[in-house]
Amino acid sequence: MTAIAGVGYTPFTKDSGVSTLTLACRAVLAALEDAGLTADDVDGLATHRVGDSAPPTLVGPALGLTDLAWHLDQFGGGSVSHAVVGQAALAVAAGLAETVVCYRAINARSEFRMGGTGRGVPASPEVQYQAPYGYVAPPQQYAMYARAHMLKYGTKAEHFGHLAVTQRANAAKNPRALMRTPITLDDYLASRWIAEPFRLLDCCLETDGACAVVVTTAERARSLRRPPVLISAAAWGGGTSHLSAPDADPTVTAAAALAPRLYAQAGLGPEDVDVAEIYDCFTYSVIVQLEDYGFCAKGEGGPYVASGATALDGPLPVNTHGGFLSEGYVHGVNHIAEAVSQLRGDAGDRQVPGAEVALSTAQPGYILPATSALILRRS
Repeated sequence: MTAIAGVGYTPFTKDSGVSTLTLACRAVLAALEDAGLTADDVDGLATHRVGDSAPPTLVGPALGLTDLAWHLDQFGGGSVSHAVVGQAALAVAAGLAETVVCYRAINARSEFRMGGTGRGVPASPEVQYQAPYGYVAPPQQYAMYARAHMLKYGTKAEHFGHLAVTQRANAAKNPRALMRTPITLDDYLASRWIAEPFRLLDCCLETDGACAVVVTTAERARSLRRPPVLISAAAWGGGTSHLSAPDADPTVTAAAALAPRLYAQAGLGPEDVDVAEIYDCFTYSVIVQLEDYGFCAKGEGGPYVASGATALDGPLPVNTHGGFLSEGYVHGVNHIAEAVSQLRGDAGDRQVPGAEVALSTAQPGYILPATSALILRRS
């Protein structure tokens, strides 16, 4: 059994003023401090990136590490964010390393803007058909899937709005969040268009920042400073492109195929989850994952959110830190760290009472046909 023994953050800003290497080192050291460890204890590093950050082979020497036993430099965006922690857990369980720090460091506002112009198109066969139409930015691509869901199931803009409002209310209780001023549904509906049906408040924040988690054995974690959080299940996979597969349903994500494997590995079901940190690059990505992870029937994600079910006092609190929409966007890893805080019981004013099981998910497989997820438990 493996566990997360510490979490660390840099401040989330619009302009960090430092390199991604510096951000990575600061987050790694903060996570080690949280666990009661030092850089001398680290023998593994792991990250994911899309050519926009510092790899473990640079972070290790910068931390004074001269002999990493294991490292992972995973190419990919949010889809693989949780697979990185899963692979670190495998490395620890196999004895390849004892203490692995997983991190993500990005200057996503001041340097490398996701989907920004001025660079070559991504190395994906489908892009050759998209690029001539200028259809390559993430909001454009997700907008088409959200519209398909609206047409098929009657999902409304107000459903997206309820999610944005709920998560902002959570962020108001989070000192780390970039956006803490409460918003109303009218504020949401008045926000400007980005790519219809998405308004500004449907979209995650472009953020400079870094986040890290420490993975080690459960036995060792129990001897450290913080209560350990067990990695109960880790799954990743996918493989169907919505653009190339002729029969692909745009309202179903890779999470629908992955969820049964994830729950089986943990030996529980969606009814056992106390808190969920669900990848929210856009409001719609939460609604479709609530369906595909089995929290509500297919097509009912919008009404489920509008009912208040995902609020802090609802039956399934979702994105308790405000999510990428309001806390900041560190490409999946800050969701994992928030789940750890909830299970340790140190989430402050946004703490979910008695939380024992948490689900944390990655980008559900729209832009890159892959996804990943973790189920974490209180030790």
